Amino acid sequence: MKDTLFVTGGCRSGKSGFALGYANDRFKQKVFIATCCEKDKEMQQRIREHQKARGHDWQTLEVSTSLPEAVASRSGKADVILVDCLTLWVSSLMAKEGSQEEILAHTDALTHAICKAPCSVILVSNEVGCGIIPENRLARRFRDVAGLVNQKVSGCVDRVVWMVAGIPVPIKGMRF
Repeated sequence: MKDTLFVTGGCRSGKSGFALGYANDRFKQKVFIATCCEKDKEMQQRIREHQKARGHDWQTLEVSTSLPEAVASRSGKADVILVDCLTLWVSSLMAKEGSQEEILAHTDALTHAICKAPCSVILVSNEVGCGIIPENRLARRFRDVAGLVNQKVSGCVDRVVWMVAGIPVPIKGMRF
């Protein structure tokens, strides 16, 4: 049975680990869509840690901006697709295309791909709106666009979990 899940929370709150465990416990054919690009040594190390945590039974696809297309093309070939993470995707879209309207159009394409996918889809994203108001315009714009993307995606899925200090807090459609 198809299941759609959105996992959000702060940095290092346990989002990726929860999403990975959720998928590993329930699905056999698994596709991981990574939205992170290797830009420096620290990011390369983070990527290696994520790869090690996944193990060898995951197919991995790396995309920077073509996420809706990746979900659509892989959804018929897996039991689950895990996307990690939407905030890096938003960052890449902002760097490439810029406007909020264009990013939200990409988000609409993503929500359409999620709804049309025959397999389960799990999406991970940072909650960036809980802190102080950023001092600079670009950071405020990123926070606002990421928040709008999170709203659209969480609105189209069956379940939403907010991670706090490694603890999953059900927000929509889940019971533990």
